[in-house]
Amino acid sequence: MATSALAIATAKPLTHRLSNSKHTSSPSFSCSCSSSTPLPPPNEPKLSFNSKPVAKQCVFNVGVGLLAASLLACSPLEADATRIEYFATVGEPQCELNYAKSGLGYCDVIVGSGVEAPRGELVNIHYTARFADGIVFDSSYKRARPLTMRIGLGKVIKGLDQGILGGEGVPPMLVGGKRRLQIPPNLAYGPEPAGCFSGDCNIPANATLLYDINFVGIYSGNAK
Repeated sequence: MATSALAIATAKPLTHRLSNSKHTSSPSFSCSCSSSTPLPPPNEPKLSFNSKPVAKQCVFNVGVGLLAASLLACSPLEADATRIEYFATVGEPQCELNYAKSGLGYCDVIVGSGVEAPRGELVNIHYTARFADGIVFDSSYKRARPLTMRIGLGKVIKGLDQGILGGEGVPPMLVGGKRRLQIPPNLAYGPEPAGCFSGDCNIPANATLLYDINFVGIYSGNAK
């Protein structure tokens, strides 16, 4: 099961890097520059008026070659990594938040058409987590796979349990749905910082957190 800053008991800094294991050697290019102008006899002075155009043509050919090399060096994984970073730092469309008695803010960007999340079962979600100022501190998209987590048993912060499973006036999410959550400190990590390692903490104390949740589906490995 994937770990995340979502989990209460194992809050650790989340550093994820996509790397390309396929190394592509850069193609080499050579430039052969010549002039069709015949060489003068040894005793005659050499004219240099054609030297500049020839040099310019050579430089142009080298430039084209370097551009082609840079394009060939870009593998599909590197392109995917760029798109993943984009999705991890750009939020869903804005929606007007509703507020439950608990203080949880929620609104549906897309209402799903699948089943509800069963209490106590494992579910797969994609998410992007931000601070109130919009800075991203965690995202499943950067890992290129959804997070599998157990819902409704206190395995994640209270705001996620309520925001996904529903309750206290909050409707349950359906598979295929996308929901934005605004989680106050009392439903997040409270007065203590979280995700700390060697004195550095990812999440400060009393932080309000924003989550964009994409309910991918029910985990297929749940016991029948």
